[in-house]
Amino acid sequence: QVPLVESGGGLVQAGGSLRLSCAASGRTFSSYAMGWFRQAPGKEREFVAAINWKSNTYYANSMKGRFTISRDNAKNTVYLQMNSLEPEDTAVYYCAARSSVAVATTPNEFRYWGQGTRVTVSS
Repeated sequence: QVPLVESGGGLVQAGGSLRLSCAASGRTFSSYAMGWFRQAPGKEREFVAAINWKSNTYYANSMKGRFTISRDNAKNTVYLQMNSLEPEDTAVYYCAARSSVAVATTPNEFRYWGQGTRVTVSS
């Protein structure tokens, strides 16, 4: 088990920024590939960003240039910095982990999930 706890969600106006954090437990965090996904009401869970053990990063096209994923292995934490937020970014954001050095971009490739943190962007 790899418990994941997200934080940092909230209400922000369009054009604003938020930084999400995901704290993980376990001694092997540095070897895990991590990802952020989001799910808006009535929609499927979609890929946002991912980062591998070497901190190579991958983004969904619509997030490139606005979102930045990073990790601090000393703190067992992965972050998602979100800038220029739009109402369409409103969703519950989930952190996910997989026990592999290879990054993944689909939900079923991740074994461990956090409970989610809600982000609401007002227009």
